[in-house]
Amino acid sequence: MFDNWREKIRRFAGKRMGKVALLGASVVACVIPLAGCGTAGANGGGKSNTIVIGGKNFTEQDIMADMLADLIQKDTNLKVVKKRWLDSNVLWNAEKNGDVDVYVEYTGTGLVNILHDPVNTDPDKVYQTVKQQFEQKYHITWLNPIGFQNTYAMAMTQKEAKQLGITTVSQMAAKSKNLVLGTEQDFISRSDGLSAMNKVYGTDFKSVKSMEIGLKYKALVSGDVDVIDAFSTDGNIPANHLVLLKDDKHLFPPYYACPIIRDSVLKAHPELKTVLNKLSGKITDEDMQKLNEQVDLDHKNAADVAKTWLEQNGLL
Repeated sequence: MFDNWREKIRRFAGKRMGKVALLGASVVACVIPLAGCGTAGANGGGKSNTIVIGGKNFTEQDIMADMLADLIQKDTNLKVVKKRWLDSNVLWNAEKNGDVDVYVEYTGTGLVNILHDPVNTDPDKVYQTVKQQFEQKYHITWLNPIGFQNTYAMAMTQKEAKQLGITTVSQMAAKSKNLVLGTEQDFISRSDGLSAMNKVYGTDFKSVKSMEIGLKYKALVSGDVDVIDAFSTDGNIPANHLVLLKDDKHLFPPYYACPIIRDSVLKAHPELKTVLNKLSGKITDEDMQKLNEQVDLDHKNAADVAKTWLEQNGLL
């Protein structure tokens, strides 16, 4: 329901910032076609001593793939292959078919896009549902949540939000007749975007300005618009001193990040559960914002950013 839209936006934003060049920047890069790389999947059932780590096509996923790889390389004798910047559907099929062993998935994506279950806004129930259903249907294990969630959010500058006394989407909605929304066309046209917010919160903006994704933050900071739609872990949030409004009516589903790994790989290498769960509860939304900011805005290498964070937090 949401994920293809989310990752279309992420992919577009990444290309604007030149991040597609990172496609070949992994320790060991292996690109489509996915099979035939001498991987655990290609050798059947996870019996190989090579673990294939996947990543979707946006910066956050690049960083997380590097973190998983660094932990495995430090704490085991296993080799690692990274396959990054893959379309969400391509990556899921690769995991399901055994060409990728582990990657970071989001609970909302698992619930709605893969299981095709109705949206549920209870984070614990969503996690338990995907954990149980993936095990039963796909023989894939959801490990512990990493801590952050990359969900949808409405953003304002701290200055304007404070002046207007706005901390929640409900408060924004109450004053929306005097506010200008800046957003990309997808959010306007989709039934699960602006129209859903209008229905749930009763928003009725003074005007809605459609603009390219890369211009939203500039328009917000310059005062051309008063509020924009954003992702909760965007690096532009701390960089531009923005505030995310609380989704107090729970319009947007939870998107908590968790490593998912094929059961056959865990059976062959049970130590991976302990190794990868070292990230459990360690990275907050604010931490992930700053990590994304370092790559997207400060132009640091994702592998270096991941390694530094792990070292600073005593995991390497």
